[in-house]
Amino acid sequence: MTLLSTIFRMSQALIFFVVVLLMTPHSLQAERIKDLGNFAGLRTNQLVGYGVVVGLAGTGDDSLEYATLGVRGMTSRFGMALPPGVNPATKNAAAVMVTAEMPAFAKPGQRMDVTVSALGKAKSLRGGTLILMPLYGADQQIYAMAQGNLAVGGLGVSAADGSNVTVNIPSVGRISGGASIERTVATGFESQPFLSFNLTDADLTTSLRVAEAINKVVGPNTAIAADAVTVRIAAPLGAQERVMLMGQIENLTVKPAEAPARIIVNARTGTVVINGAVRLGPAAVTHGKLTVRVEENPTVVQPAPFSRGRTATEQNSEIALEDSGSKAFEVGRRASLSEIVETINSIGVSPSDLTAILEGLKQAGALKAELIII
Repeated sequence: MTLLSTIFRMSQALIFFVVVLLMTPHSLQAERIKDLGNFAGLRTNQLVGYGVVVGLAGTGDDSLEYATLGVRGMTSRFGMALPPGVNPATKNAAAVMVTAEMPAFAKPGQRMDVTVSALGKAKSLRGGTLILMPLYGADQQIYAMAQGNLAVGGLGVSAADGSNVTVNIPSVGRISGGASIERTVATGFESQPFLSFNLTDADLTTSLRVAEAINKVVGPNTAIAADAVTVRIAAPLGAQERVMLMGQIENLTVKPAEAPARIIVNARTGTVVINGAVRLGPAAVTHGKLTVRVEENPTVVQPAPFSRGRTATEQNSEIALEDSGSKAFEVGRRASLSEIVETINSIGVSPSDLTAILEGLKQAGALKAELIII
């Protein structure tokens, strides 16, 4: 086994044991309702737009048609009309897509961050400036205007012989506070017949506990668990009254239900994650390794002097089998996660071997958990 493969297997085992230790069962702590989900309608809105970045140090799109049209459109805003058939040199400009997320209750005049990504073959946006451009919502309406100097974390360097070095992604930049909001998004939460609180993770028990916590503080029959995600809350009409009620509700604490028993296996990296709800029934497992080693030792055979023979190669192969021996271990009745980890550590299985053991336990009916392989 080479040094590189040894380091790789050690890193796999280290990742597995660290993740398992982080998932060791412990009593769930009470969480604020605002950390378990959000109110319906109060969400961010995605905005997108097309623009041109100028001021690049020769790392732009050069002859990209999108950049050329963008420069023509930009110059036309200032009353400049380029002659027909003349394409502006755009080596210092780049066509970009600009994206942003407008938060709920955003008002005109507030600012938000934007992300600028190269659309064509621009090598780097470092040092560029985004020219004033609109940001559109899904309804094709303008909600913000963006402009500003880019902050690029990536770096790209090219040499005359064609070699290059790239650090991170230099074709993506960000402008802090680069967009000014021009229009609000109506939420309508103040006029709806009731408020809906949606859990991030669907769970019937958690939904019931959220409704019980609200009824205990606000009043009986104020909230009902509509399903595993939604809790419906009766609320008075009017923005001020509902804001006060929502602020009171989101700071209540609830102990969420324990997550379903799941085992996640990443077949590409060999990472195995076991949550604290996993239990094992009585079972016996035998584990062993068989190593096959093939060595080739070719021998060169020379012909006799003054003969018509030719030099030939004679194959000499050796096959060796090495059986490390099968190790059997028994899982007691209703073994917990700590007992599973202790047993795994005692026999020293790798993540790939552990996956095979878990699949066998699942087929045998001893593993009462959902086995997910990604």
